[in-house]
Amino acid sequence: MSTETTAVPPKATARPGAVAEFWYYFSMNRGAVLGLVVFALLVLVAIFAPLIAPHAPNEQYRDALLTPPIWWENGTAKFILGTDAVGRDILSRLIFGARYSLFIGLVVVTFALTSGIILGVLAGYFGGWVDTLIMRIMDIILSFPSLLLALVLVAILGPGLFNAMLAIAVVLQPHFARLTRAAVMAEKNREYVVSARVAGAGHLRLMLVTILPNCLAPLIVQATLSFSNAILEAAALGFLGMGAQPPTPEWGTMLAAAREFILRAPWVVTFPGLAILITVLAINLIGDGLRDAFDPKLKRS
Repeated sequence: MSTETTAVPPKATARPGAVAEFWYYFSMNRGAVLGLVVFALLVLVAIFAPLIAPHAPNEQYRDALLTPPIWWENGTAKFILGTDAVGRDILSRLIFGARYSLFIGLVVVTFALTSGIILGVLAGYFGGWVDTLIMRIMDIILSFPSLLLALVLVAILGPGLFNAMLAIAVVLQPHFARLTRAAVMAEKNREYVVSARVAGAGHLRLMLVTILPNCLAPLIVQATLSFSNAILEAAALGFLGMGAQPPTPEWGTMLAAAREFILRAPWVVTFPGLAILITVLAINLIGDGLRDAFDPKLKRS
């Protein structure tokens, strides 16, 4: 009787210094570290928004309509970034808006990642008509411009933050499905998978326990980049009036409400736009760092 042990997938067993090694290659990208710091600050701002914000996000000061920022002429320290057309403090709304942006990104990526992994694993593992059916549906979704498809879905479901998140998740899902399918097809004929199959592992265990953990690196990078895409798409839908509805302090909705004052009071559109820009840039920088850390070509023995 053979005493040969079953082969163990090379990536499934974490080395003691794996985290330190990952951080070493991630930290080599200075932009990624800067993005991580900015994103961490953004998370802290979102968590402690009620303590940090100088005013309630929807509180109106009728005697301070379109007050300019503190450094502008007639600015006041009471409203550091000024107020909007109905007298709400812009800084407070931006701080509370960080909650909505992070929540949108988290929910959208979680739904798109979960459903995309399920579809991609099924397509890559079973192949045949299952693969053809799933991938043709994904191709149909990808054939539409993402914002246009999201608009159509929200128009069908009705305007609102939840429906906007659902539409964006559907739009982003094919990217995870295709990436998972490619990774599963590359892994399913490897020796450790064949050994597990010979040892009696069922289809579910092979897919979720044996193969999937070795496909996660590119999915993590894609999830990071999709996080920023979700924030952008949600802001675009909010700007078009199909996402979060007033008076929700969501950054895209703030831009939509302020567009008619862009010449009279440019600060009402400048600061929400900068918030979106800085957040998306920070997340994209983190994604670049993750890609560098997970790229085996950059690692030296």
